[in-house]
Amino acid sequence: MTKTRKLIFISFFIALQVVLTRFLGIETPIIRISFGFLPLALTGMLFGPLWGGIAGAVADLLGMAIFPKGAYFPGFTLSTALSGMVYGLFLHKKSKNLVNITLATAIVVIFINLGLNSLWLSMITGKGLYALIIPRIIKNVIELPVRVFVIYVSWKSIGTYYNKTYKDVAV
Repeated sequence: MTKTRKLIFISFFIALQVVLTRFLGIETPIIRISFGFLPLALTGMLFGPLWGGIAGAVADLLGMAIFPKGAYFPGFTLSTALSGMVYGLFLHKKSKNLVNITLATAIVVIFINLGLNSLWLSMITGKGLYALIIPRIIKNVIELPVRVFVIYVSWKSIGTYYNKTYKDVAV
């Protein structure tokens, strides 16, 4: 795959992440439900942890610059970059089976969404971490199997096409 084609794919996934997160998501002050995780996971799966992290950071920065929803906080950019890196570490050039997808998604949900993002929200809102964590735990427990299913099904269709079309790249 040429460098130009690779950048086009990554740019498309960044744009898709911004749209899915900012426009097609449901957001409250402490909870956001969206499908913005999917392009981030696919970027990590296809191009590795470095590009997954870069795409996550760029998508967060662009989303905040173009469609701000409050003040910018760099912790969320770090969280999004780390999420892309986790998907890349666990799924790039590795089997995209349910076990690996579940493991990567669980790490993102537990350590980044529940851990770091709850900490960032506590810092921003001034509310205690324990006041924020219960609704966030409920949301993430429900969302975890949905994320795994969506990533798995998406990879089955997108990954099959990608592997047939771009055989010169090991994914």
